[in-house]
Amino acid sequence: MLSRVADSLYWMSRYLERAENTVRQLDVTMSLMLDPGGASAETRWARLVSALGDSEGLEWKGELESMARTLVFDSVNRFAVTFCVNGARENARQVREEISTEQWQRLNRLYHQIRSPQAEDQFRTNLNDFLASIVDGIHLFKGVSDTTMIHGQGWQFIRLGRYLERAYATATLLEVYQPDLFCAPEREHSGAQYLEQVGLLRCCTAFEAYCQVYTADMSADRILEFLLLNRDFPHAIRYSVDSIMSSIEAIQHSGARRPPEELTAGIGRLHAMLGYTTIHEILSTDPGAFLHSIRQQCMRIHELVYRYYIHYSIQSALAI
Repeated sequence: MLSRVADSLYWMSRYLERAENTVRQLDVTMSLMLDPGGASAETRWARLVSALGDSEGLEWKGELESMARTLVFDSVNRFAVTFCVNGARENARQVREEISTEQWQRLNRLYHQIRSPQAEDQFRTNLNDFLASIVDGIHLFKGVSDTTMIHGQGWQFIRLGRYLERAYATATLLEVYQPDLFCAPEREHSGAQYLEQVGLLRCCTAFEAYCQVYTADMSADRILEFLLLNRDFPHAIRYSVDSIMSSIEAIQHSGARRPPEELTAGIGRLHAMLGYTTIHEILSTDPGAFLHSIRQQCMRIHELVYRYYIHYSIQSALAI
């Protein structure tokens, strides 16, 4: 597959995953702000911005609605929903011949929906429905991608981008929550604390799945274990890393360049770290450092994917 096509499909997927992550975190944060007994609005907003990974232009100014509008409609901030949808559509346009008509139509509808004059009105009158409609649009795109596209190299690059973005975003979210929820003393088992823990799970669409495994009894240790190490839940980091490894192997088997040793070693190292580490070992050391290490390794995998599959020289191609 041409590096240009791989690049566009990879980033199309990452942008949509990032947009969904922003919508979910914004929705949960604004819901938590309705609880006067918890943390302050400024503290919760600061946590949201830190979890997204970019504070430029999003500092707390005391006007929640206008700041939320910026996070949705800004076309400059790389974590704003509009910026991400614009980026996904532009990448899809560049490889229109590689995706199905249904994919293009679904993404185009989402693009025009968020840019329409009615979008601002719906944001003002019914924010929850507006955010839910964006998530629905992204889910529809993912669904038609899986059911209308050949599961070859192109689809694997879409899958690779999705799960790499998801693993990094979940690790960032857990690292931001970690000082307040995973290092808190026993006194913190209050109603406010329960809402914060439910909010964290909702950011990862994980509340019902968590309850199926552990019941509704909230425990910071169990939440961390579930979102880090569960092998069956699609938003858990271990599941995402398993999917990243599977996609790289499938790309190789479909006739692409053989992945270099440092890429396979990097993915294998992260995969082993999650597969052969228990939650007790993580908690007995430094959970924050463990999560930060996952983020660093995800960034390294991204750099290596780019170096060997997208921005590679003729000399490096011949060497492999």
